Amino acid sequence: MRIRKEKGETILKKELKGSFDFFIKEANINPQSTGYGLIRDKTELASEIASIASVGYGLAALVIGVERKWIRFSDAYNRANGTLSTFLNHMESTNGFFYHFVNMETAKREWNCEVSIIDTGIFICGAILAGEYFQGKIKEKADKLYKNINWDWYRDESTNQFYMGYSPEKGFSGHWDMYAEQLMIYILSVASPTFPVEKSIYDDFKKPRTDYGEIKNIIYTYCGTLFTYQYSHAWIDFENRKDSNGIDWFKNSIKATLANRNYCIENSTKLKTYGKNSWGLTACIGPKGYSGEFGAMPAKSELKENDGTISPSGAAGSIVFTPELSIQALEHYYNNFPKLWGKYGFKDAYNLDSGKPWYAKEYIGIDKGISMLMIENYLTGLIWKYFMKNQYVKEGLKKLNLVKRSKELENI
Repeated sequence: MRIRKEKGETILKKELKGSFDFFIKEANINPQSTGYGLIRDKTELASEIASIASVGYGLAALVIGVERKWIRFSDAYNRANGTLSTFLNHMESTNGFFYHFVNMETAKREWNCEVSIIDTGIFICGAILAGEYFQGKIKEKADKLYKNINWDWYRDESTNQFYMGYSPEKGFSGHWDMYAEQLMIYILSVASPTFPVEKSIYDDFKKPRTDYGEIKNIIYTYCGTLFTYQYSHAWIDFENRKDSNGIDWFKNSIKATLANRNYCIENSTKLKTYGKNSWGLTACIGPKGYSGEFGAMPAKSELKENDGTISPSGAAGSIVFTPELSIQALEHYYNNFPKLWGKYGFKDAYNLDSGKPWYAKEYIGIDKGISMLMIENYLTGLIWKYFMKNQYVKEGLKKLNLVKRSKELENI
């Protein structure tokens, strides 16, 4: 693991602290509530709804807060401990997987949502991290939650791919059939001591490749949205690792990030929000509502959602891949768009192409979370340091042959 030189430290620490504050202040901390420790998905549009992914990032926020002396160790320990107790004792689950969205107070399912493998994955990554950092009862509870997950139940035997969603009303739906943000679930699932899957599941999703201008051989995602190249990397240090087929996921994310920026530059004559310092197309809220399909080429989809909306989390979440370019973008947002800044740092998005300039009032947990983790990893490597200590993470990487490569193989 190589820690980068601290550049643009002022804006990074401002955004880091703002993101931390989101996870501390937008949480249920009523000890009498069955929803203790749950964290809002959004601050405005769904103020009583928590997402389990937000909780995963919130557990990471506690680790960051202790290290930066923003919260006392004992207070962070107690909050993490209580949060994991909520998941063990009050949350509805199916074969160890949790519903994507739940009520902040009751911990019950909301919006008729799915039992989510990827959001359970993000939550359990946060739990594992907290366990490695705080140890004691927290590690015991994190281990229990991890071991409860029956990964094979979520696998389609006919394709040897994970399904994307499950609901009691409709059963399973969709497949993780091509590369996206799901690398974490392969590492966790093959290493499970209770319900493992065969390592072939990692080989059996599509990894389409193409060039984008001078950027060659990018393994791309469905709509080229940046979070798909970021989420697993926030927890797992993929740098200097190659799999058996020579895939370097860290370098691939660098390429995809550069392609995303180039796409914004090339389309800046059509959409004035885009530019060399305003890039990073990723899932966020826009003038017409939330979309997971703001993205850039290369992509499988036609990018019909693109309307000029840019989220600061796109550049912030790629800071470990493109540090100088990401910092330039964040400084551009901060210095030129005061309405984009608020009590939790950068608001979710902005758009100069919607008739009149539009600025989100919203903060979204997953966008604040990816910004927070990646900035901390860039500055100190803290999340990687503790997450990578976990025995099951180590075992999963070993089983998938995602091992550190020798220096002579570094140039490919």
